[in-house]
Amino acid sequence: MQLSVKDTASLLNVSEKTIYRWIKQESIPFYRINEQFRFNRSELLDWATSRRIQVSPEIFKEVDPNKTPLPSLADALKAGGIYYRVGGTDKPSVLRAIVDVLNLPEEVDREFLYQVLMARETLGSTGIGEGIAIPHVRNPVVLHVSKPSMALCFLDHPIDFHAIDGQPVGTLFTLTSPTVRAHLHMLSRLGFVLQNQEFKTALKRQASREELMETLARAEASLPTAPVIQTSQAK
Repeated sequence: MQLSVKDTASLLNVSEKTIYRWIKQESIPFYRINEQFRFNRSELLDWATSRRIQVSPEIFKEVDPNKTPLPSLADALKAGGIYYRVGGTDKPSVLRAIVDVLNLPEEVDREFLYQVLMARETLGSTGIGEGIAIPHVRNPVVLHVSKPSMALCFLDHPIDFHAIDGQPVGTLFTLTSPTVRAHLHMLSRLGFVLQNQEFKTALKRQASREELMETLARAEASLPTAPVIQTSQAK
């Protein structure tokens, strides 16, 4: 869906003047179509999540004529796996190590996945603060995976990820999904559960797989009908 300036201002809970200011600064992803500015819903959620900008619950809605059920984060994490002591000394080597350990179908080209993850990082770091990053492909459909998954990786040594708060990153969630709808679903829910103190504490301790799965399930159970990503950023 191509959103207008008015639509985008409503979804991001800011004024249209703020949207135009971000466009002028080229800090928000936008397109110019027939002399009008347009925005992509998936890219906006990606951008807002990386900056911890509060968004309207409307941004999570996407029409699905087939009403395909979406997995819980716990199911996605179970499919993707939890990995400890992942190597790497900088962003490229860390992303390479993550791609190597991901639980992916044989037909997925890991080299291509690595390249698109790196390409996404050139648009702006996926480090969202507090030592956490969410590397993912900008267009999830290119991977041709059959079901959504989320891998959680703890690095052997935290690295500079050019995160929004400048802190080194040691915890990474990598999302892969077959559709934009599934990608939005996981990204929005992850943004919410990362506000849960119990889950954040378990991540910092690099708790066991069992404990992480249990705390994630409890955090996800507390999701309201329409989750909102919290932020301290002023409008």
